[in-house]
Amino acid sequence: QVQLVESGGGLVQAGGSLRLSCAVSGRTFNSYSMGWFRQAPGKEREFVAGIYWNGVSTYYADSVKGRFTISRDNAKNTVSLQMNSLKPEDTAVYYCAARGGWMSRQTSEYQYWGQGTQVTVSS
Repeated sequence: QVQLVESGGGLVQAGGSLRLSCAVSGRTFNSYSMGWFRQAPGKEREFVAGIYWNGVSTYYADSVKGRFTISRDNAKNTVSLQMNSLKPEDTAVYYCAARGGWMSRQTSEYQYWGQGTQVTVSS
């Protein structure tokens, strides 16, 4: 069984930065591709960023490209999301997710999810 626990959310002013972390239990972390998703009130959960199991390739939603950076540390079983130049529209609950094999932008293709962490960006 794989468990994911996010941390690092909070309240920040527009233009500020936050770093989210996701700790993953399980001995096969380095075989999972990881994704960050977010869900704002009244909206569907959407893809934010993803990273392949080997950490070589990363992918981003157009709305965060150039501002957010995803990374992973397979030795520590963690994946992070560095968020810079935050905007009020980035306000959402952010979720970490894991899937075996290749990275995907589809929420339905991820087998494991964290409980989420709230990010609020004030204007």
